[in-house]
Amino acid sequence: MRSTRRAARSRRHLRGRKHLRGTAERPRLSIYRSNRYIYAQVIDDIGGTTLASASSQETDLRGERLNVDTAAKVGSKVADRAKSAGITSVVFDRGGYKYHGRLKALADAAREGGLEF
Repeated sequence: MRSTRRAARSRRHLRGRKHLRGTAERPRLSIYRSNRYIYAQVIDDIGGTTLASASSQETDLRGERLNVDTAAKVGSKVADRAKSAGITSVVFDRGGYKYHGRLKALADAAREGGLEF
């Protein structure tokens, strides 16, 4: 049985999510990446709420192509918003993607913005 790339990523994501839980004290920084945009959310899984979010689809980033620089800007934005919500430590959920390129740039910028993984 052949599997699609989307199904394989979904399986990898579920495999990681078995072990990752975000709490109010240490929420989960979840990443979703499409070919055109990148999204980051800080999620409290127990309460079922999104505490902070940022994406490359926002008005000040909309005209830019999705590359490492744009992903880094999204990472610093989500770190600033999480810090203003009182969050300093998160659990990193890479969403089944390789920790490489745009995802790594977003994570590094979030770390520089003050979030601890």
